[in-house]
Amino acid sequence: MIPPTTAPDFLNRNGWAGADILPLAGDASFRRYFRVVREDQTAVLMDAPPEHEDSRPFLQIARHLDATGFRAPRVLAEDLDLGLILLEDFGDARMKEEIDLDPALEIPLYEQAIDLLVDLHRQPSGAIPPYDMEVYQREVGLFPEWYAPAVGIEVDEAGYRAAWDAVLRPIAEDQSVTVLRDYHAENIMRLDDGRLGLLDFQDALAGHPAYDLVSLLQDARREVPKDIELAMLRRYQASRPIDIGAYAVLGAQRNAKILGIFTRLWKRDGKPRYLQYQPRVWVYLERDLAHPALKPVARWFDANVPYAKRAAAWENLPA
Repeated sequence: MIPPTTAPDFLNRNGWAGADILPLAGDASFRRYFRVVREDQTAVLMDAPPEHEDSRPFLQIARHLDATGFRAPRVLAEDLDLGLILLEDFGDARMKEEIDLDPALEIPLYEQAIDLLVDLHRQPSGAIPPYDMEVYQREVGLFPEWYAPAVGIEVDEAGYRAAWDAVLRPIAEDQSVTVLRDYHAENIMRLDDGRLGLLDFQDALAGHPAYDLVSLLQDARREVPKDIELAMLRRYQASRPIDIGAYAVLGAQRNAKILGIFTRLWKRDGKPRYLQYQPRVWVYLERDLAHPALKPVARWFDANVPYAKRAAAWENLPA
């Protein structure tokens, strides 16, 4: 991964002259990340091409989180015309890999992540857009748009929208908390001071408190055992009430969206590595659809998506 040609001059102008620029990571968007190293100092360079990514929401949310006591990377320098942002380096201790290295950390780290959500949900959401019906429907529409044609089925799109409208409309009225939208084990860092650092929050909206719970506990990229999911829900409920029906609805909404997104990443963006997660996402979705709150959506899936076009369609992918 080659850094943008504008990066050295940007770093020179912001006190990092002569620093090495090393590949760090990319993600499911057009953003790319590099580690900047100069002697014993490090930072992270985010390359977000302005023709593809608007970085202003990222900066706004990062500063809002920092001002309310949460650990988002501090912004060291920015040039939005170039799409370059220099950030505090949180290191490499992602929650996912920390648990992989030491399974005894699984429960305490999930407990800490739940407690962070409880604290976040006690704070005002700030001046961010709402998570409203238009956004919910646009997201869930990725399933018929990308998933259905990829597996060779024709579906009733009008019926799909109507079913989701029936179950989501009451939930969309709750815009009470900051929803980070991608709060999961690959976007949570274990910092040296023992706190948790937050990444990938630029799409935050004001919405329902159950959404980030679902994002954490029905993690597409990491298997979360059912008993841990239930234990963490109880932990959250010990501090704040949560509607389990809404949790199931938002789980189904998120998982249907992810099935569409991962298919789009394969078909449109040439990133087939995300297909390995489709069977796990289907397990979560089937579990959510079994909840009575999802009856209209479950009926639609039963009528439109055969068993062979669900998890079974992705279980024998080429290595």
